[in-house]
Amino acid sequence: MTTGTPPPTAPRRSRARTFVPLAIAAWAVLEIWLLTVVAETAGGFTVLLLLVAGIVLGATVMKRAGRRAFRNLTETLQQMPGQPGAAAPQAAPSGGKGNGFLMLAGLLLLIPGIISDVAGLLLLVPPVRSTMGRYAERSLERRMRAASPGSLSDAFQQARIHRPDGKIVPGEVIRQDGTRPGPSPDEGPRPPLTP
Repeated sequence: MTTGTPPPTAPRRSRARTFVPLAIAAWAVLEIWLLTVVAETAGGFTVLLLLVAGIVLGATVMKRAGRRAFRNLTETLQQMPGQPGAAAPQAAPSGGKGNGFLMLAGLLLLIPGIISDVAGLLLLVPPVRSTMGRYAERSLERRMRAASPGSLSDAFQQARIHRPDGKIVPGEVIRQDGTRPGPSPDEGPRPPLTP
């Protein structure tokens, strides 16, 4: 018996899903190799001190960036119109930018390894952080301009309608006035809606 629907095809795997795990594995192998090279050259105690120093510095950076982000959020919420004691709107403080990159720097410092520590230390340098911020902003703007209007909502709509397993989610329609739609007395039983 033929239903007229084509057989489901497997979705094409994106390049990111293929290469990101390989890149993470290569990075982990490189980190382990560098740690062994440094341990052979400087000694195991030196490597242990480097790892502990990275963890302590990373935790300190993340804590400080988190406090700064919370303080900026509190100040922003206090300056909202209609709040008691709200002053005239001011320009955003310059210290509020780059908290995301500070958090990333702290996370990279927390991860044991020499490459991640060097990347975290580079992100602690303000000019590097601002350059990365500008690059991220431009990249996001470029992607937003390239996206067709409504593409994000269309993606959510498609994900909501087309379930991967093909099942239909049963539901009930409730009207605003509180009445339920019911069968009229002259209607008999209805056939099922699914084929």
